[in-house]
Amino acid sequence: MKNDVNRQFRLKSRPTGRIETSNFDLAKEPIPEPGPGQALVRVLYLSLDPTNRIWMSDMDQYMPPVEIGAVMRGGGIGIVVKSNSARYKEGDHVSGLTGWQDYCIADEGANAMSVLPKGLPVGLPTMLGACGMTGLTAYFGLLELGEPQPGNTVVVSAAAGAVGSVVGQIAKIKGCRAIGIAGGPDKCRHIVEDLGFDAAVDYKRADWRDQLAAATPDGIDVNFENVGGEIMEAVMARMNLFSRMPLCGMISGYNTGEPMRADFSPILMRRITVRGFIVIDFMAKFAEGTMQLAQWVAEGKLKHRETIVDGLEQAPTAVNKLFDGGNIGKLVVKVADAP
Repeated sequence: MKNDVNRQFRLKSRPTGRIETSNFDLAKEPIPEPGPGQALVRVLYLSLDPTNRIWMSDMDQYMPPVEIGAVMRGGGIGIVVKSNSARYKEGDHVSGLTGWQDYCIADEGANAMSVLPKGLPVGLPTMLGACGMTGLTAYFGLLELGEPQPGNTVVVSAAAGAVGSVVGQIAKIKGCRAIGIAGGPDKCRHIVEDLGFDAAVDYKRADWRDQLAAATPDGIDVNFENVGGEIMEAVMARMNLFSRMPLCGMISGYNTGEPMRADFSPILMRRITVRGFIVIDFMAKFAEGTMQLAQWVAEGKLKHRETIVDGLEQAPTAVNKLFDGGNIGKLVVKVADAP
């Protein structure tokens, strides 16, 4: 094998505020041997997501926190290099929870990794983004919970990110007005000129509230919430009667160490339906969603972009791009070259 060791980032301490390299130990272990019903997977791409920050904490969450001393949890795509399994064949590309490491074991049992189809029409990073878990998050969150109707105004925060960029495009496919909230002129230009949003609100400008009002003269029917904080409050204040708010994330508070608080009075006064969700809630429909997303990509209706960082060793610092606004589209770490 090209590498004779398995580098692993192990959680050393729980971050307080910004994630630091000192929160991890970089261990070097022997490459694991697959047992019966298992396969050895070489990790090719690692997905960096806001949920990584949640997993590092000991807050109440939808999965157990990563234990101190354990390999940092993370999704990814890899290639099977050795197999004792009928499910996994050498050369198969697989996706699932790979962890922040060079190699992982795929098992036929619980939490089995998914085998990707042969001859994919998109690159592997896109299978982590627009056609992967982030695309599915946008797809199910908007369509199942947001229930967009033609002519509705849909607002999405973190609109230039992996999830938000797909949300806005699906809103347009469904005949809605798509308003994106993003940081800086380049991101705002990208979502309007490249992705087809109707308007962008630059939250880094002092007049962003005025921009939001100008972009939503008829109020807001769906708010796909990714950020929380004062942006969420400002959007809720403009939401219409019986509007919907899929709550996907509140990333503005993940690195502050403070609990997220907001004025929820508009929920009562405008009878807003708010539903928090995690994409795994819709696991039974993943195949359906993936096929639809891939079809839209093939038809040119859904555009995608990835920010790719080279090298596993960059993961602890690169993950902060999610909270600093340093990425456009899906944030991915390239761990190894595909053979």
